[in-house]
Amino acid sequence: MGRRATPEVNAGSMADIAFLLLIFFLVTTTIEKDKGIARQLPPKQEKQETPPPIKEKNIFIISINRSNDMLADNELMEVEDLRQAAIEFLDNGGDGSCTYCKGRKNPASSDNPDKAVITVKNDRESTYSMYIQVQNELVGAYNFLRDRESQRLYGWKFTEVNKAIDEGSYKGNIEKAKDRLKEIQKLFPMKLSEADTKQ
Repeated sequence: MGRRATPEVNAGSMADIAFLLLIFFLVTTTIEKDKGIARQLPPKQEKQETPPPIKEKNIFIISINRSNDMLADNELMEVEDLRQAAIEFLDNGGDGSCTYCKGRKNPASSDNPDKAVITVKNDRESTYSMYIQVQNELVGAYNFLRDRESQRLYGWKFTEVNKAIDEGSYKGNIEKAKDRLKEIQKLFPMKLSEADTKQ
C-alpha cells in the first residue's frame, strides 16, 4: 500500500490573524500614568541673587532623622499631628494683614500665608515612605485651607473642582473655574522648600 501524503495546513491567514490580534490589544489596552509629587522647580538663574530675608517666625522647619523621628517647629511630633500643626502655622495671620485667616493671630508665629514657608530636612537614611507621608500631610494642610476658602467664596471645594477639571469631567465654564482656582491658590500659595540632606 502506498504512503499517504500528509495534508498541508494553510497558514496564509495566520499572519493576518496575528496582526489583527496585535492591533486589538494595542487599541484596548490602557496605559497607566505614573503619579508623583507635583512640584515645580524654580527656573535656572544665570547670576546668583541673594534671596530676600525671611523672618525666622515665618519658617516652619520639619526635620526627619535616620530613625524616622520627626521634629516639627522644635517639637517632637507624630506624622498624624503634622497636618494640624501646618494648618495652624499657615492660617495664623500674626501681623493682621490676612483678613481671611482664622488662626490665633499669634505674633510669634507666621505673619500671613504669603510669607509662610515650610521647609523639610531629611536625613539621607530616612525612609522614602516617611518622606511621602510628610509630603502628603503638608499638601493635605494646603488643600484643607484652600477647600475652606473656596467653599466660603464660591460654594465648592477646591480639590473636587481641580480633580474634575484634570479628569475632564467638569461641567461648567472651565476657564472661569480655572481663574477661581488660581485666586484660591494665591490666598494660600504652596511654599514648600527642601533643605539639603544631612550626611
